[in-house]
Amino acid sequence: MDEKELIDKITKEIVEKLNGEKGISSVAVPVNTVVPESSNSVLIPSDVAKYIDHTLLKPEATAPEIDTLCTEAGENKFYSVCVNTTWVSRCAKNLRGTGVKVCAVVGFPLGAMSGRAKGFETRHAIEEGATEIDMVMNIGALKSRDIKLVEDDIKWVRRACGQRVILKVIIETALLTDEEIVLASEIVKKAGADFVKTSTGFSTNGATVQHIALMRRTVGPKMGVKAAGGVRTFDDAVAMINAGATRLGTSGGVKIIKGEKIESGY
Repeated sequence: MDEKELIDKITKEIVEKLNGEKGISSVAVPVNTVVPESSNSVLIPSDVAKYIDHTLLKPEATAPEIDTLCTEAGENKFYSVCVNTTWVSRCAKNLRGTGVKVCAVVGFPLGAMSGRAKGFETRHAIEEGATEIDMVMNIGALKSRDIKLVEDDIKWVRRACGQRVILKVIIETALLTDEEIVLASEIVKKAGADFVKTSTGFSTNGATVQHIALMRRTVGPKMGVKAAGGVRTFDDAVAMINAGATRLGTSGGVKIIKGEKIESGY
């Protein structure tokens, strides 16, 4: 049995298991999800810029650095900025009228707090001006096969988001087996999230093309898939998009669209 057959078998078994519980809800295409027309799209820098969540999540980030992040996002027409919740209000003010969205991370970077706490943080971020939420899944619960806890955790945040705020769920692929990536992706889809996302950028590794392809094959063509961490060059960005990513999280968006390489960072 080759790798594709094995993954297809695992996916089929997981879908049947989840269907046996409550059924997998269909997921409409989010209004801001770009699905590549082919697996070999020819993209130019301005195309790639539209996929980028321009990211600054380091704990030592300062107010001037956040202001610069917003300026860069506006000048380069990135999709959004992605920040910790303490900076959401500042970003919302900086970006007013630019068309650039504000994305906040929740339960970041470990995901090990309660779903109720994540829901509270989400509501606060939305009140401050966030229009997208990137939450971290309860990774330990997934690895313990406590599927109900993982799903309920996501649903706390989904309810807090309502229907207007986009929800992405970070599954931290570097810590998961291929089978666990399939399982996590199916749970994220079933719980009603808009995107499944690879990584926090704070773990052992970031996104890989192989993991993006696996996640895309698992969730199908209509759900968002975000590659984060490990996107260090323009070629990396294009490869992720052609593998099925519909959003890219990176702190080096400016360098990427200029054709420069990021040496370190998210």
